Amino acid sequence: MRKILTIVGPTAIGKTKLAIKLAKKLNAEIVSGDSMQVYREVAIGTAKATPEEQKQVKHYLVDSQSVFDSYSVKDFVDQAQAAINEISQKNKLPMLVGGTGFYVNALLNQMQLGERHEENSGVAQKWQDYLTSNGAEKLWQCLKKKDPEAAQKIPVPNSRRTLRALTVIERTGKKFSEQQKEIKPRYDYLIIGLNSDRQEIYRRINLRVEQMMQNGMLREAKFVYDQRTDEHQILQAIAYKEFFPYFEGQKTLDECVTKLKTSSRHYAKRQLTYFRNKLPVTWFDPLNDLNCEEKILQKVEEWLNE
Repeated sequence: MRKILTIVGPTAIGKTKLAIKLAKKLNAEIVSGDSMQVYREVAIGTAKATPEEQKQVKHYLVDSQSVFDSYSVKDFVDQAQAAINEISQKNKLPMLVGGTGFYVNALLNQMQLGERHEENSGVAQKWQDYLTSNGAEKLWQCLKKKDPEAAQKIPVPNSRRTLRALTVIERTGKKFSEQQKEIKPRYDYLIIGLNSDRQEIYRRINLRVEQMMQNGMLREAKFVYDQRTDEHQILQAIAYKEFFPYFEGQKTLDECVTKLKTSSRHYAKRQLTYFRNKLPVTWFDPLNDLNCEEKILQKVEEWLNE
């Protein structure tokens, strides 16, 4: 089974910086495990690797889509598998790096994602039509009736995941939550998790938001606001929707920046909860442990030699 090294952790913990260091030492190339870094029109709010960082180590699934494209976790898994095959053919180690837990899990394990079979298209269209006519709240209520456990884990505004769950349920006749438990590894993977003191992570998040504002975050958010439709997944991303009340004259810019810091801290907490509950992660502290990189390399070498 093909080996995949994976680096996960909350936003602003330093995944990209450490991954590039490790990739150079391990003869690895990086596949982004972030649901928003695929979009080429936005870079500041998605905190993707800079052009300079991407020159140091080849990155896949960064700037590979337009915000105007339809894109799902199924698309991500298909493209990531192709990238992993390409990296392996060059006798390099594939390294998956990102903070979108569901995407990482879906790639590393063979999860039911509601594949797009022709016989399934009518079912998907039925629920899409229901969403268009009735809205996200009523669509989510349908899922809650059919599979309360699945609904509990999907936010009401995330219509894309709600649609997928309802489609899978109708196609298979089984609860979506039960199918998600039937997981088989797709790869021989080692998951390295980065974490540190909560207050230090929050401080770094606040600092990152301030740097994003200095780098032109508001212009990027205005672009997203002007292009927004219900179908664009980028609207679900933290760092954009928080500024919509400012563009609509409902809140001050300072209020929206404060909201973005709060939302980002909550997101970091949700990321850690997912990784702890859903994936077998070996944790390290890159901020307080001066020997963190050496310890990770030792762990990786042991895994590679198994």
